Amino acid sequence: MVKQHSVTDTEAAAIVERTAQKDAVEPRAQAASYDAATDKLVVELRNGVELRIPTRFLQGVAGAAPELIAKVQVRPSGHGLHWEELDADLTVPALAAGIFGSQAWMHRLGASEGARQLGRVTSVRKSKAARANGARGGRPRKAAVVQISGTQVLSAQLQAK
Repeated sequence: MVKQHSVTDTEAAAIVERTAQKDAVEPRAQAASYDAATDKLVVELRNGVELRIPTRFLQGVAGAAPELIAKVQVRPSGHGLHWEELDADLTVPALAAGIFGSQAWMHRLGASEGARQLGRVTSVRKSKAARANGARGGRPRKAAVVQISGTQVLSAQLQAK
């Protein structure tokens, strides 16, 4: 049996206030469409910003037929996008933050692509450090910890004795 709870005027006012606060700071969509020429979802936010996201990144949308992707609907609150025939839903704040699906989806996508890209960035400082490491024989090896009669000793210390 489901217990019903009626909302008091005070609770309703608090809900309206919280919603207004979130609307003021979180991105909300006013329109969404599919650009078939670029294969991107275009989301126009209420603040005038436009998001253009490749559909291959979007969980539940990636790989779908263009005519199905084009049937995107904006939720009345502007908080979410919905594709009825694809049974897919995405939130606008998440899309604006670069989150295109579940954690597992993002992992499969290689969401750390930005981090990988940063790791590939070359600079004078990184080049100098790499040359210095190479001159010393490469990266230093991790020292192994050996347990001797309840005392931990680094293997490098054992070899020195």
